[in-house]
Amino acid sequence: MIDEIQKKILSEVADLHSVPEGAYNIRANGKSADRKTTANIDIITKEDKSGIDIRIKPGTVRESIHIPVVISESGLSEVVYNDFYIGEDSDVVIIAGCGIHNCGKQDSQHDGVHRFFVGKNAKVKYVEKHYGEGDGEGKRILNPVTEVYMEENSYMEMDMVQIKGVDSTKRTNTARLEAGAKLIVKERLMTHGSQYAESSYDVELNGDNSAADVVSRSVAKNDSVQIFNSRLIGNAKCSGHTECDAIIMDNARIKAIPALDANCTDAALIHEAAIGKIAGEQIIKLMTLGLTESEAESRIVNGFLQ
Repeated sequence: MIDEIQKKILSEVADLHSVPEGAYNIRANGKSADRKTTANIDIITKEDKSGIDIRIKPGTVRESIHIPVVISESGLSEVVYNDFYIGEDSDVVIIAGCGIHNCGKQDSQHDGVHRFFVGKNAKVKYVEKHYGEGDGEGKRILNPVTEVYMEENSYMEMDMVQIKGVDSTKRTNTARLEAGAKLIVKERLMTHGSQYAESSYDVELNGDNSAADVVSRSVAKNDSVQIFNSRLIGNAKCSGHTECDAIIMDNARIKAIPALDANCTDAALIHEAAIGKIAGEQIIKLMTLGLTESEAESRIVNGFLQ
């Protein structure tokens, strides 16, 4: 059963306010709380380790899969392995995410390892949201690992969001693209207090006409620390773009480390990085419209992270 605290977390990380349509697997405090499969999407519990296999039949279109995780026990630490097998010519949406409510003294931690095997001509939209809350002394720790393997002419869009309450996170993302495959990554991140966030992306463009666009927008407040690593490796005729755009505030620290490896004369790779504070004239302009300085700052930050 899902209690009221867990329901609130589910609404934050997966926009779930009731039982979702389509296939789903809800994990709560280290156990499966509810599950549903469909004729085209099967969810199977792994036998050798904690996690599930999600198998999507070829040709499956306009279907969704929700796989949120909620933790409301202080001191709980787990590693979960989820593998997604997306059949050829599919077009699906996968909603993941993890929320931790920690009101105790011990740290709570979830490490999720997700592997995606995207078949030829398949399309996937993957949404991953991370969220933390609770007034306990224990930390809320999330360390997601994502591996993406894309076959010919496949397409994957990844929307990675972490806006509130996570004390420490290390995101490790790798992708391998075959001919004609395209990967779009949109990361949105905000840290505050003494939080730490590290993101790394390692993308190999192995096939002709493969393409990748990896973009991170972040805001660092107070004494928080952010590190962004992005590496594009062009091994064929391909195009790649990576960008880090960040707002730094208070005593925060941000490090952006973009890298490009071109191993083919027809590899076209671009990187961009910009870190700066909110312009004073932006604050002043909004204050002339009746906002306080704090309200103006909040409006700018929220707009930047959209």
